[in-house]
Amino acid sequence: LPEPAPHSFSFNSPQGYCHHCKGLGIIVDVNMDTIIPDRTKSIADGAIVPLGKIRETKKFDVIRSIARKYNFSLYDPIDELPEDVVSLIVFGSDELFRVGEGASSEMVSFGGIVGDIQEKIVCPECGGTRLNKETTYFKIDDKTISEVAAMEISQLSEWLQSLDGKLRARESLIARDILKELKDRVSFLLDVGLDYLSLDRATASLSGGESQRIRLATQIGSKLVNVLYILDEPSIGLHQRDNRKLIASLKKLRDEGNSVMVVEHDAETMMAADWLVDVGPGAGEEGGRICYNGPVSEIEGGASTTLDYLLGRKSIEVPAERRKGNGQTLGIRGARGNNLKNVDIDFPLGMFIGISGVSGSGKSSLINETLMPVLKNHFYNAKMQPLPYDEILGIDNIDKLIEIDQSPIGRTPRSNPATFTGVFNDIRNLFEATPDAKVRGFKAGRFSFNVPGG
Repeated sequence: LPEPAPHSFSFNSPQGYCHHCKGLGIIVDVNMDTIIPDRTKSIADGAIVPLGKIRETKKFDVIRSIARKYNFSLYDPIDELPEDVVSLIVFGSDELFRVGEGASSEMVSFGGIVGDIQEKIVCPECGGTRLNKETTYFKIDDKTISEVAAMEISQLSEWLQSLDGKLRARESLIARDILKELKDRVSFLLDVGLDYLSLDRATASLSGGESQRIRLATQIGSKLVNVLYILDEPSIGLHQRDNRKLIASLKKLRDEGNSVMVVEHDAETMMAADWLVDVGPGAGEEGGRICYNGPVSEIEGGASTTLDYLLGRKSIEVPAERRKGNGQTLGIRGARGNNLKNVDIDFPLGMFIGISGVSGSGKSSLINETLMPVLKNHFYNAKMQPLPYDEILGIDNIDKLIEIDQSPIGRTPRSNPATFTGVFNDIRNLFEATPDAKVRGFKAGRFSFNVPGG
């Protein structure tokens, strides 16, 4: 074995990472037989499974343009098409293809369908740990670095505390300063309510609130003073239990000699502040004024929508009646991904359903990572990998799935709410109908900033 060094245990270094997956822990797996199971069928008949049968979509408009350029028919069997054409449709190209007619036509590239269907599987060499085999030969208390990083923060804290009684005198001397630093840093993560995370959790899988709290824990540990900290809605996604931990952490920053400014809607956070600035009284044209600027202890004299709710002058009433639903259900059996404990559950349909629980209890695992991928695979021929489960019941009781998340709308820098919602189409048609536009022969495309001439 080579002499170990810090980079020997890092998946960002060639000396430490698994050489099969280059430290990613996953590898891309594209199975052409799954994408095109029957090569005697045509593209129009749905030979390319993720595309489905031919229909009026932007993606098929581009594929028709590719067919014109390369002189083939979408109704020919896949077996009769040149292999480079099939490869272009599956894997995409930087080449530009003209879509649309006349002034409203545009040149677009085609990214292929592989981005929609490629499956990432756990690296078979390292088992997802990202590190090479040599790192498994080094252990502390019979645990490798990968096993330590996979512990939940709460378990890790207990393990670090237990090491004091397990190390020999010489080992304790070597580890003393390192252990002290580790215990401090782990305690900061516990203070902001992240006890359920593990150190090896991929940052891409963290919610916005979790990412912000990790940054906050880092700042608490930095011991800086005379700093102004600005946080934007840190309570988003937090259970009230964890919200109180967050507030305690913010007060700790303040008590160390810093100023903490929080943009927030959460009543508990506002009432825990020393000073409140209330902007309003409404939104957009109705806003832009300072309604209150003073100590929280003196808000009784203020007048704004926010203060009305804080002081109990207004409240959101509990509904007198609840919907009974349509009598049908959608059920999951045996959900056991991440920390789910073999869950069986039925959701009544035709109702507004809230999924609640403390941070890290398994809400996203159950809904976003188990139920939603199964439904996408069923309705849209997606190839998503849901977390382990036994069965989904009642899938015939719904006919489609629409996911609404916080990802950016539109794929181009030109996109805005008007283009995304389709409102601009009606506005352009309205301008096309004006007398001046008719005299000059302007069509709707002339009023689009997505086409030349507009």
